[in-house]
Amino acid sequence: QVQVVESGGGLVQPGGSLRLSCAASGSIFSINLMGWYRQAPGKQRELVAVITGDSTDYADSAKGRFTISRDNAKNTVYLQMNSLKPEDTAEYSCNVRGLLQDFWPRRAFDSWGQGTQVTVSS
Repeated sequence: QVQVVESGGGLVQPGGSLRLSCAASGSIFSINLMGWYRQAPGKQRELVAVITGDSTDYADSAKGRFTISRDNAKNTVYLQMNSLKPEDTAEYSCNVRGLLQDFWPRRAFDSWGQGTQVTVSS
């Protein structure tokens, strides 16, 4: 009922920048949280950044380099990544949580996108 689609990944040199986008669509009444996670080969998935209302939170590894922002009108969240390092290489996935439109009482949803690959390499 809720589709989440990421875009913007790719190959970038160390020190470069990328902007990831994540758009949610479907039977959405409201969105409470939008977040970015990443998973590198052989490692567990980790939180990168999350935005809840006007509040943001970042992993220590992302602080000062990444910025999460949200366009409420478009149900879209962005992750601006600057000063990228090889250790940022991972598949980045978007998580969206909120309430569905077509249910009363309101029913929550927790949806994930398919992921977008970010590779930082020279």
